[in-house]
Amino acid sequence: MLEELKQLPATTIVPGHGGVSGPELIDEVLGYLRFVMETAVAARAAGLSPLDAARELDLGPYANLLDPERIVGNLHRAYAELDGAPPGTRIDIAAALTDMVTYNGGQPLTCHA
Repeated sequence: MLEELKQLPATTIVPGHGGVSGPELIDEVLGYLRFVMETAVAARAAGLSPLDAARELDLGPYANLLDPERIVGNLHRAYAELDGAPPGTRIDIAAALTDMVTYNGGQPLTCHA
């Protein structure tokens, strides 16, 4: 879907998270999604939970993203898809949010999006 968006002649992108940007944002988002999936594949193969995978993860170029605990929720989603769930299938939200709070040092989640 994001690959298809790259074909549009947009010059301004207004994302759901972050500031207004240009079309280069699509490549940045695609890079992050690939990073999440590659992390999930390797971590799942190593027997790590999404929370443990996030704890061991070097976010590298994504370390400065707002709300870094979202990596945990994204890994929960990626694990579900690796298990064969179609994109958009409901995941265990309580487990994902609990792990996100744990990753966030027990602090309530914020949303700076």
